Amino acid sequence: MRKFIALIFLATSFSFSSGYKNSDILISPEEAIKLIGKPGVMFVSGDSEDVYELGHIRGSVSMFAHHLHHSDGMGRLHCEPLFRCIDDAEKYIGSKGIDNDTLVIAYDDYRGPNATGVYHFFKSYGHKKVKILDGGRNAIMQLDPNRPIYENMRAEWKEAKKKAKKLKKELRKAKKAMKKGEITKEEYKALKKEAKQAKKLANKLKKQLDEFGQKNLLVIKGKEKVEPKEYHIDPANIDTSNVATTAEVKHAMEDILKNGDDSKYRIVDARSMIEIIGERKMDNVARGGHIPGAKFIEWKQISDANNKRPFKSAEELKEVFEKFNISTDNTVYAYCQVGTGRGSEIITALQLLGAKNVKIYSGSWDSWGNNMNLPIKR
Repeated sequence: MRKFIALIFLATSFSFSSGYKNSDILISPEEAIKLIGKPGVMFVSGDSEDVYELGHIRGSVSMFAHHLHHSDGMGRLHCEPLFRCIDDAEKYIGSKGIDNDTLVIAYDDYRGPNATGVYHFFKSYGHKKVKILDGGRNAIMQLDPNRPIYENMRAEWKEAKKKAKKLKKELRKAKKAMKKGEITKEEYKALKKEAKQAKKLANKLKKQLDEFGQKNLLVIKGKEKVEPKEYHIDPANIDTSNVATTAEVKHAMEDILKNGDDSKYRIVDARSMIEIIGERKMDNVARGGHIPGAKFIEWKQISDANNKRPFKSAEELKEVFEKFNISTDNTVYAYCQVGTGRGSEIITALQLLGAKNVKIYSGSWDSWGNNMNLPIKR
């Protein structure tokens, strides 16, 4: 089985004609769907626990991207630039049923930020077998052969539910009409019987719908079910090539403020404008604002909402970055609130285009905004 997984892993590296120079970051939904439930594979949802319970790929686990960044109350990452210290990361990853040989397929709804957060979290600890599911949970739902059957059953249930609700309303009116002598007791009883049967049918169809979904669908509701495994992180394999320290970002900021766009550095803030101007800040961060010299590329400019994919096409991405005078030759540091999310979306997009010197500022605004020795701008 491990040999089979290895072949799939290699095959997906060459399965795209998207125009990306580095498309091996992604795995297509057509390839991914073949791996659901296979030994040695774990689909990992980067969305929140609540979203996971409302719908997740069968057999997957939840690793909410925003919780992967594990700072203290003052925003300090004690093993910077790693998102968690090694012993903490080992326990956490192992608790999700993942070992060192597991092929990890990171996904979210389809938008990208949370999936990229999971992807770079694993990459930073030297985990080699990790991909991002192109199209996310939505793509798997669209490919699920049992989804049309489920949707037809759901439509039937909704119609029955609507009828039951209508009869319940009519029954209340009929009761008043009976008291006024406008209808007979027999007519009321007949309507009551019909309403009872309609409710019973709606409940029956709902039960059948839920049972069918849990047994047959690839995207299901419910809580996480996982058997923990042992996970070991070899310090020699730690890969900090895509995660940056506060000192690195501070150096880049100083160079940008001195040289402007002639600097080889670029700092990208992927947050919303109300966060950037300091109007909105998270409760655990002392200051709102942004890093001086940063360029503002909200993650939504990178994600492809129209086609429900985590990234726009290569040409569209190039246009976005060129607009902000960012090329794949620049050394780019991207940040958001915690790095694993909107900031990782920017960095992954640049990597798809072939950029080499790009990093997530793992401390992000959680660290920078809480450090009174660092300058901010509003």
